[in-house]
Amino acid sequence: MAETVLTHSGQSPARLEGWRGIAADWASDQRAFKNVSWGKAMMWIFLLSDTFIFSCFLLSYMTARMSTTVPWPNPSEVFALNIGGNHIPLILIAIMTFILISSSGTMAMAVNFGYRRDRARTAALMLVTAAFGATFVGMQAFEWTKLIMEGVRPWGNPWGAPQFGASFFMITGFHGTHVTIGVIFLIAIARKVLRGDFDVERRGFFTSRKGYYEIVEIMGLYWHFVDLVWVFIFALFYLW
Repeated sequence: MAETVLTHSGQSPARLEGWRGIAADWASDQRAFKNVSWGKAMMWIFLLSDTFIFSCFLLSYMTARMSTTVPWPNPSEVFALNIGGNHIPLILIAIMTFILISSSGTMAMAVNFGYRRDRARTAALMLVTAAFGATFVGMQAFEWTKLIMEGVRPWGNPWGAPQFGASFFMITGFHGTHVTIGVIFLIAIARKVLRGDFDVERRGFFTSRKGYYEIVEIMGLYWHFVDLVWVFIFALFYLW
């Protein structure tokens, strides 16, 4: 047990010097975080590091856009679709954004039912979330195909600054990879929830503790992060 040296009544304890002080600080940290879930803590650390990466990407994109002397392509024209003979700007992006934000709602409900031990509704909502995510990735693949067929490349494009293609493919591709990974894990966890692995303590991936539905919340943290990142991409890349 780490020792502390008390001063006069009503004052905070004095800090120990040297190695004893280091040991006391370490012991107090252990007591403070003893009941913290390592799975949830590691997810927060991962999301923090991922925030740094996405921030670097977006800051690099904004720097390239503001420093280039060549006109930047107009997103309303680049990402427009012709539907019924009408040129509708950003319609595909608006639908993608609506789908991803809706998936955040279904994921939140899945977490709620997970802590209620409602296996059927939890698994169903996780699968709905995965379906939304898969739809988003499919629409993003359509968007990529359309732009590639129109001549957009990482090194150039028909509308203006050559940095546009590299920025677009890097940022949206990195985000789309996160969504794809999330869809895979959502399906895997939903299958385990539906089989009752968390209720019978079946040994396996993420199912080592009986009644341990916290993995659903951890997946929720990841999915909400992916949705939040898309809001910044949508605002800075498609609306700016």
